[in-house]
Amino acid sequence: MSLHFEVVFTCFLRDDTPDAVLDALRWHLGFISERPSGLGEEEHAYPLLEPDPDGPLPGGDCASLRRQSRGFGADGEIHAWGLFSRNYWLDDDLGELVVILRLLAPHVEEPGFGGYFREEYAAEPTVFTFQDGTYGSLKL
Repeated sequence: MSLHFEVVFTCFLRDDTPDAVLDALRWHLGFISERPSGLGEEEHAYPLLEPDPDGPLPGGDCASLRRQSRGFGADGEIHAWGLFSRNYWLDDDLGELVVILRLLAPHVEEPGFGGYFREEYAAEPTVFTFQDGTYGSLKL
């Protein structure tokens, strides 16, 4: 019998995140249907963050990627790409977390919390973090 997990990504990506990375995220989130050119079929075999409208998590799966205001600095308004994704994953797919973590890590605006995963009935999540262009170790 398979275990199921809630997987959440929540972070800000720098405003200068390359279009290729944003397009890859849009594809993984299900916002565009055609795999972007340059996105390897072996590593990116299928969209990992596309919400299931009938997902069993309370409130359902969800996905958002939007340019947001982060306040004002000396040069005017500051923007970043806000990412939020919550999905229901099978344990067989948890190894695919690194695909998304590798995609995001070099572009995360601020170090620290980046999301979590937890077995659907567990009380404690396993948190993942971003720092210095990479992600913290995961204990699967």
